Amino acid sequence: MRHGGQLLVDQLAMEGCDTAFCVPGESYLAALDGLHGSSIRTIICRQEGGAAMMAEAYAKMTGRLGAAFVTRGPGASNAAIGVHIAQQDSTPMILFIGQVARGMEDREAFQEVDFKAMFSPLAKWAAEIRQTERIPEYVARAAHTARSGRPGPVVLALPEDMLSAQTNAMPVSASPLAQSHPGDEQIMAVAAALAEAQRPIMIIGGPGWNRTVREQITAFAERLDLPVTATFRYQDYMDNRHPNYAGHMGIGIDATLGKCIRDADVLLVMGPRLGEMTTGAYSLVKSPTPDQSLIHVHPSAEELGSVYRTDIPVQATVAAFATRLADIDAPNEIAWTSWTSQLRSAFERFVTPIETPGAVKMEQIVTHVSDVVPDDAIITNGAGNYAAFVHRYFCYRGYKTQLANTAGAMGYGMPAAVAAQLAAPERKVVSFNGDGCFLMNGQELATAMQYDLPIVIIVVNNKMYGTIRMHQERDYPNRVSGTELRNPDFAAFARSFGANGETIEKTEDFVSVFDKALKADKPTLIELKTDPQAITPKATLDQIRGAS
Repeated sequence: MRHGGQLLVDQLAMEGCDTAFCVPGESYLAALDGLHGSSIRTIICRQEGGAAMMAEAYAKMTGRLGAAFVTRGPGASNAAIGVHIAQQDSTPMILFIGQVARGMEDREAFQEVDFKAMFSPLAKWAAEIRQTERIPEYVARAAHTARSGRPGPVVLALPEDMLSAQTNAMPVSASPLAQSHPGDEQIMAVAAALAEAQRPIMIIGGPGWNRTVREQITAFAERLDLPVTATFRYQDYMDNRHPNYAGHMGIGIDATLGKCIRDADVLLVMGPRLGEMTTGAYSLVKSPTPDQSLIHVHPSAEELGSVYRTDIPVQATVAAFATRLADIDAPNEIAWTSWTSQLRSAFERFVTPIETPGAVKMEQIVTHVSDVVPDDAIITNGAGNYAAFVHRYFCYRGYKTQLANTAGAMGYGMPAAVAAQLAAPERKVVSFNGDGCFLMNGQELATAMQYDLPIVIIVVNNKMYGTIRMHQERDYPNRVSGTELRNPDFAAFARSFGANGETIEKTEDFVSVFDKALKADKPTLIELKTDPQAITPKATLDQIRGAS
């Protein structure tokens, strides 16, 4: 006999989960007891939004199932942001929520919420476990649902009396995942389309990748001399130094690359959904009928054809498709060699730093970070205009070195850095944050301190919500409203946690401070006091206002 909390944790371990992130709550005390002494490492967080983001980031980094435990009502509401990120980023995770006892339901008991109704629009599946003996069934189904097809989040509510009840039920073995594979006819169709192409572009991204897939797709691009572009926040899926790499789609795209995508005759899309951010609000690839011939490889049948009419839909995991690339021969005469060279040259021009105003220059700082960190260093960030400098000027060389969310959620950089360092303690982790972005989850610096994680945290302080101010000046010039910030001393804030804290007011002071931070044995926060005018890598606030 064991109680439901122990059974749940045992089943979660059977599903390959090795780490759980939590903010404790009395509604799931039995699950906390189950975690005590289990094989699953428990990470105590300071806010449920941070915990859910860590679970999502950890799953993204490791390929394992992410798990977070939160309490009912307020805890679940805080954690909803992590579920939304996991859904938009196709990340497999389970959010476990403590729930009121079954005999108290539907009375608006303390912190009671109908979690099936609350999370069904946000998750792949939301359910409540009402019978203790069915815990293995529900957790196994949740894990399988989260990881199969297009991966995503599952939410399970846990009534506290169900969780604390005794049972003799046993955990079950994890189910192997079904893998969708391309057929011979589809491989032949892809080969035929490329044989007729004049201006093809390969687009990479999405879930289900690993190092082997990266190597296979890189080799395929080399053999056919295909230009490759990465989708929004998947720039680490190909070494950016490779001569076939042509840059990234999404926010801040190079104008030349954008034009070439529109002018391409064949798009070979491997893995991504081609969402709004990646396609520039569906302007690079038009919906419902693209101007280009579209080959779309994705593991979910529901995704193929849902937004775009696809000429060659291929329902397959990227891993299964990549193993068949060796069966596609290069044309006798490759017609697009100069096209590939043109795209690569445009990318090299695009990443050449453009000087911005102010004494602290983000283009120089990001370039320096890129130059000195190891090839396997992990770079995390949340959302904000500061991230445009990172995406443009950081050269991603190793696999799984970019950890950011496509959902555009602020506050992600700090918890993602914690998750990354826990997942890869031997690697360097650098977290970029805006001033507004950092204070949304800056409390997780306490988590980094508690677990002795020597992450480097860069806070770009321009005293405003920069992205919104940029749009404000474009659409409503000289009418600043709701975007100005009065900030704390971020370096002193870090020191109050016991971390290192440094303030940079001149670019030349950054080099020695950053070098020291990389060698530190505890977290270091570096505040960059930047000029508000340096709002984007290429345009100032005054220029944006003047063009409106």
